[in-house]
Amino acid sequence: MMQFSHQAVRSRTSLALLATLLLVATGTSFGQEKKPAKPKLSPEEARAAREKARYPLPYPPKLADGKLVVSEQTVDFLKPGENLRAEVGIAKSPPRVDFAFFPEQNYPGNPWSNRSDGFVLGDKYYTSDNDHLAPRGTAHLWEYDAAKQQFRLLCDTSKFLESKNVFPPEMNYRPGEMQSRIDMGNDGWLYYATDRGSPTVTHDKNGYLGEWILRTNPATLETQIVKQFPIPKHTLPASVLDPKRMIYYGGTAPGKDAANQNVQFFALDVRSGKLLKVADHGPTRVLIFSTSTGRVYWEGSMYDPETNEITKMEIPHVRSASAETPQGLVYCTSGTKADLWSLNVKTNEVKQLGNVGVGTQEYISSIEADPTGRYLYYVPGAHGGATKDGTPIVQYDTATNRRKVLGFLHATFWEKHGYALDGSFSSALDEKGERLFICWDGWRKGQPRGWETAALTVFHIPASERVIGSP
Repeated sequence: MMQFSHQAVRSRTSLALLATLLLVATGTSFGQEKKPAKPKLSPEEARAAREKARYPLPYPPKLADGKLVVSEQTVDFLKPGENLRAEVGIAKSPPRVDFAFFPEQNYPGNPWSNRSDGFVLGDKYYTSDNDHLAPRGTAHLWEYDAAKQQFRLLCDTSKFLESKNVFPPEMNYRPGEMQSRIDMGNDGWLYYATDRGSPTVTHDKNGYLGEWILRTNPATLETQIVKQFPIPKHTLPASVLDPKRMIYYGGTAPGKDAANQNVQFFALDVRSGKLLKVADHGPTRVLIFSTSTGRVYWEGSMYDPETNEITKMEIPHVRSASAETPQGLVYCTSGTKADLWSLNVKTNEVKQLGNVGVGTQEYISSIEADPTGRYLYYVPGAHGGATKDGTPIVQYDTATNRRKVLGFLHATFWEKHGYALDGSFSSALDEKGERLFICWDGWRKGQPRGWETAALTVFHIPASERVIGSP
């Protein structure tokens, strides 16, 4: 019999152990081939895979049977959503609600959304949507004709700017958003501004220089640049236009490498392109505009165009603001709480009116006053969460300080059309106080991660729910 030394046994044992470790490390065993490694994805392929996982549904979003607009009127709108507060009333007559997806959502955004407050002129609603892509995205300026139930694209902002060759080669940036108001001047042009799709991209490495104030003529579809980079390396999330004096008021947000990191207020004469005033500590989101005096207000400040001076005032933070009513009042909310207050533009008195929430969601970023000053309309849950309360559309009676939900929209549109109306940053009331136009951020059934498409509703307020008369 062959004899083995202890050293030989140890050597063979060590070799066997080493072989076993190698097999484990390589994931193979005797009689089994090593699995081929997955091919490494290029950055573009990896990005496409992430996009597909986040937004798996096809684009553009479509309604059934090829319809562009659907209308619903049902008593189900009057069934209270969860979390309705005991003191809040419910309308007795169901509204009619028209619903449509914004056109041109032909690819996934990040996400498609709406951020601009617009207005209604006759049957036409002027608004926008944006793809939120960064550092290169775009926003669309829209006209929606409620009588014809048709959209008309007035401007694709990035395509327009590219046609004007305003981007230097080193500028890896296209504005993917529009957050400013859309207002019409006494010249018949629409005035608005571009904004960034993400605050993370406004830096020197992308060649970021600032934003553009634009105007579009809805009659001719001509668009022009009013001012390029009014505040260098600052974005333009807030604005309001004085249509009589043709002064464009703005509030900025500093880019990453802007020399001045303070939010700026500016007043721009749109006829001459001259900046009338620039100052630190400007408005962050919304300016109050007094049609009777021409003054504008924001947190802690008032600007008077007659004197070109800013006066310090005890104005709370402004997150939503109505137009001035016949009584000389502007109604506002602050921050993300539904705490309503009014500003008397004749006396500059601020009056706290109490909390006007109706459920768990309180964030209000757009509020509308009817032509008499009697009723206010708003949608709580601006940045999402409206569906948790049934997506209520609220009427506030300034004469009685009572809240009434005119309709809970979520259940009907989710069950019949597979869409969640979850958040709204913009609404506009027509000149008669009969129709409330509301833009929505939401998602379709089958979407795993929330918002992915933008939509529009026209909410027809029943006459029986509107008692004529001022407070």
